Amino acid sequence: MKDDSSVPLDARFETRSIHVGQEWREETGAVIPPLFLTSTFETGNAGGFDYTRSGSPNFRNLQNTLASLEGAKHCTVFASGVSAITAVVSTLKSGDLVLAEENVYGCTYRLFARVFEKFGIKVKYANLANPGNYSLIKQLKPTLVWIESPTNPLLKIVDIAAISEAARKVGSTVIVDNTFASSYLQRPIELGAHLSLLSTTKYSNGHSDALGGAVCSDDPEWQEKMIFAQKALGLQPSPFDSWLISRGLKTQSLRMERHSSNALEIASRLEKTPKVKLVRYPFLPSHPQYELAKKQMRFGSGIVIADLGLSQSKTKGFMQKLHLFTQAESLGGIESLICHPASMTHASIPKDVRESVGVTGGLVRFSVGIEHVDDLWADIAQALKASR
Repeated sequence: MKDDSSVPLDARFETRSIHVGQEWREETGAVIPPLFLTSTFETGNAGGFDYTRSGSPNFRNLQNTLASLEGAKHCTVFASGVSAITAVVSTLKSGDLVLAEENVYGCTYRLFARVFEKFGIKVKYANLANPGNYSLIKQLKPTLVWIESPTNPLLKIVDIAAISEAARKVGSTVIVDNTFASSYLQRPIELGAHLSLLSTTKYSNGHSDALGGAVCSDDPEWQEKMIFAQKALGLQPSPFDSWLISRGLKTQSLRMERHSSNALEIASRLEKTPKVKLVRYPFLPSHPQYELAKKQMRFGSGIVIADLGLSQSKTKGFMQKLHLFTQAESLGGIESLICHPASMTHASIPKDVRESVGVTGGLVRFSVGIEHVDDLWADIAQALKASR
């Protein structure tokens, strides 16, 4: 991360999100750094740029901002969250073992099962929200410990500090997919993790109009590996998407506070609704890891999951009756979305596997936006009434 002498060392998140990563504007006086739509650069330029696949002013600005917001020394940006996952896994060799939380993003599971398994990468899945399974780290000595917190979609909370401590004792690297929490709500590096991974498509950008990913760390060796992967594997983002994500980060704190307050209210009202079987939200007292969530997160973020007590067909019918929640994959935008994980984000996971961890046909995932919460609740209430 480039030091910026114009930003106080003790500046808060909200200030750093706006004032860090503002290079390449001095010559014109532009208040916002410009977009560099070029594929190549003249040799010998002051920034050391040569070809956009291996670096761009827009990449560097975004990397500096994200590193600052994640409390990390380094950051590398990628074309998507899956590109960031690919970059990390590409550092492994045949025979290496990954110990992963059993409830991972469907595309993470698919990458391991259908791509990297062919190259000899081994993966063992376990419930890492259960402290009783931490002993697996000592027993297996995995190359990587792969966790999400909150997990997608079940919102399990994993003790990042405890797992990181156990992993360091045996020389394992801990990576935390921080996408569901966001940089504003949780900082895995400060909790002891080696790597923090983001799909910047989601809460970092926040407007559902750009794709991106990032890996942050304090380790210069990991940073070198990520820069190599960005260039050698062609995993770089576009300058335009990087510019959009840099713009989105400037309002992340405001958005995340509204996402979180709306989601908590929706979860609370759903939990009080007759016939609703299950509601999970990290900052609901009924959440199994509520105390841990309050300890390692600032707020509960914008995702709520629920089993509405309907059959799978009626659950899908409920989704189609909503007006303000668009049925779509992804999350983290200003608008509200609803997803059926079993047939959408986690459809690539075999049915018996996904159901064994709790991703059933009756489960829905709300990505609660920043609309007025009473309008959102009225929409849910009318769709529920029409579906009973």
